[in-house]
Amino acid sequence: MSNWKTRLKYGATIFASTIVLAACGNSDVPGPDDAAQGGADSESEGDVPQAEAGDTSTLMIGMTNAPDSFNPFYAPGVSGKWIQRFMYDSLLVMPEADAWDNALASKFDTSDNQTFEIEINEDANWTDGEPVTANDVAFTLNAIANPEVETSLGTRIAMIEGTDDSGVLEEGATELSGVEVTGDKSLTLKTKSPVDLALIQEFVGFDVLIAPEHVFGELEPSEISNSEAATQPSVFSGPYKFVKYDNDNYVQLEANPDYYRGAPKIETIYGRIMNGTALVTEFQAGNLHMAAGGGIGMVPIQDVSLLEDIEGLEVVENPSFNGQYMIINNEVFPDPEVRKAFIHALDRQLTVDNLLEGRGEVIGGMYTSASPYNTDEIQPLEYDPELAKEMLEDADFDFTQTLRLGVPTGNAVREQNANLIQQWLGEIGVEVEIQQYDFPTWLQVAQDLDYDIGMMGYGHTVDPNVSTYVQTGASSNNSGLADPKIDELLEKGNEGTSFEERLPIYTELQQYMQDQAVIAPLYSDSQFSVQVDYLDGGINEYWAGSLYNVHEWSLNPE
Repeated sequence: MSNWKTRLKYGATIFASTIVLAACGNSDVPGPDDAAQGGADSESEGDVPQAEAGDTSTLMIGMTNAPDSFNPFYAPGVSGKWIQRFMYDSLLVMPEADAWDNALASKFDTSDNQTFEIEINEDANWTDGEPVTANDVAFTLNAIANPEVETSLGTRIAMIEGTDDSGVLEEGATELSGVEVTGDKSLTLKTKSPVDLALIQEFVGFDVLIAPEHVFGELEPSEISNSEAATQPSVFSGPYKFVKYDNDNYVQLEANPDYYRGAPKIETIYGRIMNGTALVTEFQAGNLHMAAGGGIGMVPIQDVSLLEDIEGLEVVENPSFNGQYMIINNEVFPDPEVRKAFIHALDRQLTVDNLLEGRGEVIGGMYTSASPYNTDEIQPLEYDPELAKEMLEDADFDFTQTLRLGVPTGNAVREQNANLIQQWLGEIGVEVEIQQYDFPTWLQVAQDLDYDIGMMGYGHTVDPNVSTYVQTGASSNNSGLADPKIDELLEKGNEGTSFEERLPIYTELQQYMQDQAVIAPLYSDSQFSVQVDYLDGGINEYWAGSLYNVHEWSLNPE
C-alpha cells in the first residue's frame, strides 16, 4: 500500500464485524455535508435509551449517520471523527473559526514559521494512567505518514519535512525527519518551507487526534485498522470514554473523571442514530437534548420550521464552510468549454430557493460566504441554457451520448437536485441517466473515475487549502484533475505565511478553476444548531470546533 489510492480503500474498509459504514462524508476532511438527512431508522430490536425528565447526568444527542470509525488514524466520514473527538484530544482546539486554544499542547509556537516548538500539558494522562508524552505525538504523525497504515489524514501532515505531497514518508525513510522529540513532554516540528501558523495549527494541531503509542505501537502498522484498539477502543486522553456501540442505534460514552482539563459535568452521553424525520419526532417527544448538526445530525430542511415552533427548543441557523458540487470527469470531458457549458445549464438559484427553501446560498467556487477566503471577485457563472447549448455545439459535443450521473443516496436535497440537473441538461439536448449508489460504493466509483458527472459534498477547513480535492494524485481528487497550474497555485498558497500573502493566491486559484470549469459548484446549505434551552453548551457557529469545551457542558432544567 505505497500510493495514495491504496491508502484509502473507501469501499472495502472493515470497521468491526457489526458496523455498517454509513454515508457520512469524505476522507481527509472534517467537512460534514456528505450525508445530511441520511442515517438509520430510529427503531431498535434492543433497548433504546430515552431521556428522563429532570435527569441532568445524561445527554441525548440526535445523529442521522452512524459513526464510520473509532480509529484515530482513519475517519473518512465526519460522524466518526466527531465521535472520536469526545474520546481523543488534539493538540489544540478551535472554539471559533479563527481562534485556537490549548488542549494537549500547552505551547505551540514558532519564531520563523518553519520550526514549531510544542510542549505537552504536564497533567495530561491516558485513562490507563500512563502520561501523554511527546513520543505519543511523534508516533501519531509517523503512523499517519507510514504507507502501511490506513489513514485519512495524509494531507493534514503533508507540510512536514520528510513527507511527499500526499503526506506519505519519503521513499526509503522510516520516520519523519521533521519530527524531533526533545524531551518527555516536548518536541519540534519542521516543515518543508515556511508556512502560515494558522495552517499548521488547524491541520496538525486541531485535525490530528493524538493516539497512545503504548497501545497502537504494539501492533503491526497494516493491522491497526482492524485491531481491537481501533474498533473497540479502551485507552483515551479526552473527556469521555467509549462504552458501547449498539449497531446503528446508539453510541454510549461515559465521563473520564480524571480528565486533565477538568472532570466532565455530564456523566453519560448517548449519540442516538436515526433518520431525519425520526429526529423531529424525538424532539417533539422530548427524547433528545440536541442534534449533532454538521450534516450528521441534521433535520430535513422542510422540517426545520416544525422544530422552530417547539417551546423550549432553540434553533439557530448559520452559514456553512461546506458545499455540494457536481463533479465532472475531466478525463472524459477534457474541453473546459464543454464543462463550462454544463454549468451554464444549471439553475442553481432555483435549487436554493425551492429545495433549500432559501436556507443556503449558490456558490461560485470552493469557498462559501463563511470562509475568509471567499471573495466577491468570483461570482457564480450565470444560468443561460441558450449559451450552454451554443457552447456545446461550437465544441462539437456528441449529443448522441448518454451521460452517467452518479448520485449517492442518503441526502434528500442532493438526490432531488440530481433530478433537476438531469432535467436541465436534457433541456439543452444532453441525455442523462441517473445511477444511484450507497455512499461507500459511490466513493469507490468516483475514485475509479467510472462516471461522467456526479454529485458530491465537500467539507472544507477554515484554512483555504483544497489540495485534497484538486491536487494531482490527491486522495479525494475524484475528477481526474492533473493540472500543473492548479498544483503550482496550491504550492504557492501553502508557502504563504500570512492571510494577506495567501489571499491573492487563492483568489487566483478560484478564478482559474472557474475559467477551466474543473468542477461545478452548486450550493451550500445552512447549518442548524438545535438544542433545548436548558443545555449550557452545545453546537457553536463554527460547528467543527463545538466540542472544545464539552467537559463544561451541563443540563440545567428549571
